[in-house]
Amino acid sequence: MSRALEERTTDTQTSNHRTIAVNRRVAVGLGLASVAAIHILDLPGKFAETPYLAAFYVALIIASFVLTERLFVAGTRRDFLAAAALSAAVIVGFTINRTVGMPGATGDIGNWLEPLGLLSIVVEAFVLWQSIAAVVGMPRKAR
Repeated sequence: MSRALEERTTDTQTSNHRTIAVNRRVAVGLGLASVAAIHILDLPGKFAETPYLAAFYVALIIASFVLTERLFVAGTRRDFLAAAALSAAVIVGFTINRTVGMPGATGDIGNWLEPLGLLSIVVEAFVLWQSIAAVVGMPRKAR
C-alpha cells in the first residue's frame, strides 16, 4: 500500500473514531437528561408517599443534569464511568423496589409493567450500555 493511501486510511479511521465518540457523548447525555425527566414526572407523588425517596430522586435529577453537562463539554472516561455507575445504581434501586420493596414503600412490589418504570429501566440500560461502549472504545491514552 502506498504511503499516501496509508495516511488517508489512518485519517479516515481517526475521523470515524471521533464521530463515534461524539455520538456516544450525545447519546449518553440525552439518555441522562431523559432519566432526569422521567424522575421529575414521578417526583410529586414521591414527596407525598416517601419523602426519603423524593430526596434520592432530587439527587438523581441533579446528578443526571451535571453529568449531561460534563458529557457535552468534556466527555472524559470518568464522565462515562460516572454515567454508567449512576444508571446501574438506579437499575439496582428499581429492582429492589419491585422485588422486596423499600422501607415504607412496598406498594410497587411486583409492579414491573408500570409505564414510567419500564421507560426508566430501558433508558438507564441504554445509558449503561453506551457508557461502557464509550469507555471500551476510547484509545488507550484517553483512558
